[in-house]
Amino acid sequence: MTYEMDIAGLKRQLPLCKVTDDLYIGAFVMFGDVELTVHCAAELLKRAPEYDYLLAPEAKSIPLIYEMARQSGADEYFVARKGPKAYMSGVFEVNVTSITTRGVQKLVLDKKDAEKLHGKRVLIIDDVISTGESLRATEELVHQAGGIIAGKVAVLAEGAAYDRDDLIVLARLPLFNPDGTVKD
Repeated sequence: MTYEMDIAGLKRQLPLCKVTDDLYIGAFVMFGDVELTVHCAAELLKRAPEYDYLLAPEAKSIPLIYEMARQSGADEYFVARKGPKAYMSGVFEVNVTSITTRGVQKLVLDKKDAEKLHGKRVLIIDDVISTGESLRATEELVHQAGGIIAGKVAVLAEGAAYDRDDLIVLARLPLFNPDGTVKD
């Protein structure tokens, strides 16, 4: 089963994936879709508030944040990693549980990156907002670093996330019944 969607002026078929016996979601993956990534980055930049730095959680948002940085002329951007790396000088870390990942994960930010975010306006970027847990964890990292959240943008928002007044999104991604029909 798939769901056809218009995203940033482009039509895409999203496969429907089972989350529970009575809930399916549309799988939106930008990896490898250069055309979609370029279009979504341009549309989000048009709607974004003023900011100093871009920050996204690892991993599916990495192509999007890269393209937004490239189009905006930014010299650097930051990624909240799913775990500490050997090259990190110290980390800020937050636990997160998302709808598409089993179990508790961590999001971490290198201390050197956090120092750059201190006192700066940070635009948080994500591909899809579902439960908002990854977004919450990324916001917490910005707060721990002493940054100021300039805004939060995403390509798509699922379910009630679309109705949040603190998000800028390009489109609503519905939730689905097991037979592929849209949930009310």
